[in-house]
Amino acid sequence: MGTTVVISVALPAFNEGLRLPLLVDELVAEGQGLQAPAVEFIISDDGSREQDAQRYAEIVTAGQERFAAQGAPHQLRCVRSPRNQGKGSAIRLAWSSASPEARWLAFLDSDGAISGREFWRLARMLSEHAPFDVLAASRVKMAGRSIDRKLFRHLQGRVFATLTEQLLGLGFYDTQCGLKFIRAELLVPLLGRLVEERWLLDVELLALLRRQGARLREEPVDWHEPGGSKVRFGIDPLKMFAGMVRMRARLGGDGGAGEGP
Repeated sequence: MGTTVVISVALPAFNEGLRLPLLVDELVAEGQGLQAPAVEFIISDDGSREQDAQRYAEIVTAGQERFAAQGAPHQLRCVRSPRNQGKGSAIRLAWSSASPEARWLAFLDSDGAISGREFWRLARMLSEHAPFDVLAASRVKMAGRSIDRKLFRHLQGRVFATLTEQLLGLGFYDTQCGLKFIRAELLVPLLGRLVEERWLLDVELLALLRRQGARLREEPVDWHEPGGSKVRFGIDPLKMFAGMVRMRARLGGDGGAGEGP
């Protein structure tokens, strides 16, 4: 390809034939002309319907043509799981096929809650000499940032964050925001230890990386609730909490995820 991939980004997608095209369109449009690192976007189809899978193929073809027309170094491709296994599994599948040249591995939720513009803003913060090893987007409403989120979802998220902190002591305001960048040299050796298949992959990643002494940074972003959440009220938060209890026991047997670096 002639250009070294600096960032490999997983876009986990399950029946996202409507929302994902809008996000990819933003990523391509906003990436035009930027002095930004070369990015490999990998749509990770998590067992979507055939019509959605076909839509992903169309997105890849159109997006790659636009990147080429711009003279941009970025790439867009797709990998597919034969059945739905969960967001975490889809991210791990994409990372398993990432370019070995990638300096950073990342994931971006496909629902468009974080815009293409915000993705590129954070991507431009990455460098070999960046003072962090993990750059995680965070839904913190502060000066200059816009958070559009239903009050109930916000409160549910704060309860989850509080429980996460009590159990694992990660020191994070928002573990679940859907954009994270991680230095490949730290993450690649841990890939074989990741087991979470759904929403708890974020927590598992942060716990393992923190124990490795990784420098973690949260960066506030603009965030817009897109609707159509796949998290089921009541049921999934309870499952996530039970999963965290099991994760704490599993990781605790290897030194304690809540301990400092």
